[in-house]
Amino acid sequence: MSSKFDDFLQEQLQDPEIRKEYEALQPEHTVIQSEIDTAQKSGMPPKELD
Repeated sequence: MSSKFDDFLQEQLQDPEIRKEYEALQPEHTVIQSEIDTAQKSGMPPKELD
């Protein structure tokens, strides 16, 4: 089941310019998600991620 956000994102990604920018940001998003995952596994409070 998809969320309203997922539906919205898929709709927006039909635009080639938006898709290009979204894909260009993927490496940064991957790094950020990795940092969040590591912090959660170590029990670090979210405030320390700032």
